[in-house]
Amino acid sequence: MNTVLVILNIVILFALIIGLFMMQKKHVSFSKRVFAGLGLGILFGLIIHLLYGTTSEVTSTTIEWFSIVGSGYVKLLQMVVMPLVFISIVGAFTKVKLSKNLGKISVYGIGILLVTTGIAAAIGIGAALGFGLEGLQIQAGEAETARNVELTERAAMVEDLTIPEQILAFLPANPFADLTGSRPTSTIAVVIFASFLGIAYLGVRRKQQEQAELFAKIVDALYAIIMRIVTLILRLTPYGVLALMTKVAATSDYEAIVNLGKFVIASYVALIAMFLIHLVMISLAKLNPATYVKKGMPALTFAFTSRSSAGTLPLNIKTQTGGYGVSEGVANFVGPFSLTIGQNGCAGIYPAMLAVMAAPTAGINPLDPSFLITLVLVVIISSFGVAGVGGGATFASLIVLSVMNLPLAIVGLLISVEPLIDMGRTALNVSGSMTSGILTSKITGDFNEKVYNEKTSLDHVVEV
Repeated sequence: MNTVLVILNIVILFALIIGLFMMQKKHVSFSKRVFAGLGLGILFGLIIHLLYGTTSEVTSTTIEWFSIVGSGYVKLLQMVVMPLVFISIVGAFTKVKLSKNLGKISVYGIGILLVTTGIAAAIGIGAALGFGLEGLQIQAGEAETARNVELTERAAMVEDLTIPEQILAFLPANPFADLTGSRPTSTIAVVIFASFLGIAYLGVRRKQQEQAELFAKIVDALYAIIMRIVTLILRLTPYGVLALMTKVAATSDYEAIVNLGKFVIASYVALIAMFLIHLVMISLAKLNPATYVKKGMPALTFAFTSRSSAGTLPLNIKTQTGGYGVSEGVANFVGPFSLTIGQNGCAGIYPAMLAVMAAPTAGINPLDPSFLITLVLVVIISSFGVAGVGGGATFASLIVLSVMNLPLAIVGLLISVEPLIDMGRTALNVSGSMTSGILTSKITGDFNEKVYNEKTSLDHVVEV
């Protein structure tokens, strides 16, 4: 009987996929199809949850099959992330206009990411204090206890590293191994290696123009091919969002969410507040924030459902260049760097909130100005090297709590609501990246405001 029910669920998912495909055939916009996938996924997931529960064999087997579509889509995006990060950075250096503005782009691009992370930390602190959150209020169950055992082992790796050793971990001793994502810091290692290659290109261009031109043509050809792969994969976004959202709605522990509702609400209040800060920054640049939201929604929606900043990178860059009018050079530079530096949600708000919650358990007054100032600075510095994949927020929190000499158990106590909060955090990470790209491009004069103001969807970008 269970097999029949599982097959029925698979048939329904297949029917929904066909429905989304027919919407494409009828030229329904990409954004509307992504939202349709999101809504259908939530509805279908809730129905599965209500009919079978989260722990039943029917649900677990159904979701396992659905993962072929959902997790399979994320894996396809992850497949192209490292090549895209590498070729985007190198390609950014081969752009003549970029090389002239390289210093400005580096300072403003990375600077905006770090400043917004500091602001995000302050908002996280305010949310934790405003809602009166304390680690002592959270009770540990079996899952939380098991999670803390796992985190203790992971924390030992972080605590044993001195700051110089952490900096050395960023350097690519074997860039080919880092291209496989073999280490937690592989992404920033690839960024550093690609940057060295780009700087070397600039040196060669001054003395050996013929070789430099050949290299630039090779890079441009590789970039074109990789972006074509990205385009092909992005066409699958509505189907991936459908399967991913179905899984989230069907398997979420709603009882735990209710029990930790205060923390969930505080987290989303902080995330929304920081997103509004992004909109204010866009407005100060004399751009319409409503346009930013409308054109950025597909990328933000996918980030929300996939919980992967790295997986969203292809759509992030496509949105910046095709939707917002950010120059390719700036988007290709800021996008990859945002995976490892200044993630507003995972490396900003979340670690700051946990530190404030953990402070009383260590006998520290969370209202102490010196504690708060130190915390914001530690969060900003610790945001370097945070991987843009699932678990990045945990890694960032462990570093911040370790440096602040606070107990690490608070991280494991929130395991039951971690997926729900991580969805919002990831969307905010991507919003911070796109905001930095827009502002940097505008400051350096590489911004096409006509493209930004065009009333078009991303269909012409994704479906070419």
